[in-house]
Amino acid sequence: MNFSQPLWLVGFRSLFALACIAGAVLPLLWLWRYTSAVLPAPTWGIAWASSPLIWHAHEMLFGFGGAVLAGFLLTASKNWVAIRGYHGGALAALSAAWLLDRLAQVAGGYLPWPLYGLLSSLFVGAFVAMVLATLIRHRANDNFRVDNRYFILALPLLLPAKWLLLQPEHFSAGVTMTLALFRLAFLLMLERTLTQFIGAAFKTPPRHRPVREHVTKSVALVLVAAPWLPAWLGAGLSFLCASLLLWRWLESHLRQALSRIDIGIMLLGQGAIIAHLFLQGALAIGVGVAQTLAAVQVHLFTVGALGLIVPAMLVRISKGHTGRKVQFDRLDKAVLWLMLAALVLRVGLPVVAPASTLVWLWASAIAWLLAFGTLALRYIPWLLAARADGRAH
Repeated sequence: MNFSQPLWLVGFRSLFALACIAGAVLPLLWLWRYTSAVLPAPTWGIAWASSPLIWHAHEMLFGFGGAVLAGFLLTASKNWVAIRGYHGGALAALSAAWLLDRLAQVAGGYLPWPLYGLLSSLFVGAFVAMVLATLIRHRANDNFRVDNRYFILALPLLLPAKWLLLQPEHFSAGVTMTLALFRLAFLLMLERTLTQFIGAAFKTPPRHRPVREHVTKSVALVLVAAPWLPAWLGAGLSFLCASLLLWRWLESHLRQALSRIDIGIMLLGQGAIIAHLFLQGALAIGVGVAQTLAAVQVHLFTVGALGLIVPAMLVRISKGHTGRKVQFDRLDKAVLWLMLAALVLRVGLPVVAPASTLVWLWASAIAWLLAFGTLALRYIPWLLAARADGRAH
């Protein structure tokens, strides 16, 4: 294999390509498994490693979300510390590890436990080690040295969170812990990127309040341990984190920003995180909130935050880092509207019209297929090609 090909130049290239494919395919594959539990369907010799629900949560968070997070952090971290970053064979091996993890989840029933455990751990363990090595080894040159300590503390916890999620008796704790780790990562990334985008678009960035931001991130880090905290404490910290984020959100030039779909959708994703946290707190103490809303709380983050923020970031990074002008054309905007529709279909309509839930699930999955399928067809050719501006990487 030629590791000098453009696909292996920077972390986002191969991993964003995999994320696009995963985003298009995984929701439909989940629904096939979900409906197969009710209506008989052929197994085609597949020996799944886990139940449909566990597989779905694992693949959307560690498959789709893991590819996005790794692609972003491997690209951003090299810029934060001003180095060349991982490329070539290292990125090819990491992408292969991602594929092996997907294979392990589909064929785990055929594998001895040690081999299944190894294949399931390779990708997360490798990308976390690569990011930590970059941030720790080059910390003297880090433009975000203080803030990146949160990444250094949180990222190693992804592997135990993954293994908790894969065990039926610890599934709930694993999901809560994993969501908290992704939530912290997204809060850190949004604080940097969204502030920059709003400032560039409207000439006045939102006001930066360092004390508020560090308290928010510290609380978000503590919430990683929410499954093991007293219910009242977990609820209180969730409410506090949500309130601090709401304060930041209201200072983000909302009316102007929401008038632009490319920026507004990221603010809506941030709003979904806030709603997710408020609902998580309410569920922890059970005050006036039906437990049936537990799935809504999870999907407010997965579909509301990941589903809205990731496509917008993917377009920006795929254009900007391949030497093209960062402008959202009609197809890019159509993708973002599709993802907004997917959020309403997956989170809103099942609450309003629960009798038609299966219809809403299929419609949401088709919206994901159309949105990420469009991104794959448009941007994977660019990710496979040299930069348009002639720069090396």
